[in-house]
Amino acid sequence: MKRFGDFTAVDGIDVSVAPGEAFGFLGPNGAGKSSTMRMIACVSMPTAGELRILGKDPAVHGSEIRARLGVCPQLDNLDPDLSVRENLTTYARYFGLSRQEARRRAEELLEFAQLTEKAASQVEPLSGGMKRRLTIARAMVNDPDLVLLDEPTTGLDPQARHLLWERLFRLKQEGKTLVLTTHYMDEAEQLCDRLVVMDGGRIVAEGSPRALIERYSTAEVVELRFGVLRPADLVGKLEGVGERVDPLPDRILVYTGDGDAAVAEVHRRGLAPSSVLVRRSSLEDVFLHLTGRRLVD
Repeated sequence: MKRFGDFTAVDGIDVSVAPGEAFGFLGPNGAGKSSTMRMIACVSMPTAGELRILGKDPAVHGSEIRARLGVCPQLDNLDPDLSVRENLTTYARYFGLSRQEARRRAEELLEFAQLTEKAASQVEPLSGGMKRRLTIARAMVNDPDLVLLDEPTTGLDPQARHLLWERLFRLKQEGKTLVLTTHYMDEAEQLCDRLVVMDGGRIVAEGSPRALIERYSTAEVVELRFGVLRPADLVGKLEGVGERVDPLPDRILVYTGDGDAAVAEVHRRGLAPSSVLVRRSSLEDVFLHLTGRRLVD
């Protein structure tokens, strides 16, 4: 549990992460994800409850735990006065690596992050994706057992996000334990073996991405838009078309095992949507079902 005055940011969550697992905290802004990550990173102590990281108590062994962690913060905090390579070698020295070992480790990580050709460059001219890869590479200089990634791809374009996912998947293949927070459904499905959905500082669901979708949603979702008609006014006319009908401000979601059959039934009832999209269920549908809110606020 984590409180700030009268405000409870994290309210008695109970999770365990296995070695080598990629574990995610999913939820909107204010759900308590970053507060949880700060406690795991040993920079913020719990107000109540028990926390163990790598089998140790952060209140007693904080420095030992931090030496085995790699932390990629939500916002890049690279040193703009240093080159790409120097951002790695200087950070490595904080962990007691010799200059020779720091240089060797930096070269390995430059290759890992696909930044070898930018090694002598200053940080400022780098693209957002390059800066993010450098921040993750820097988090790896101490060869950590546990890597914490807070919103690792926020603000990146799709190409940069996919490249970063590939780098993170490599870390997972190497046996690193990854704990990440994200707003992005596709990111959670790509990277996480298991995740929790958080809302209001609490866990509202836990499981693998596929298990959560199977438990809380249907195989397919039909998105219907009706132009100037208000979605809420049409819900009654769609009753029974699918297993569940949810009106959103701009469209109606019909949850069903057979999207094409649901669309045919909509037309059979004389309704004429301006647009129709049939898609597979996602984690966002799980979140909508559990909380009634969009995942990205």
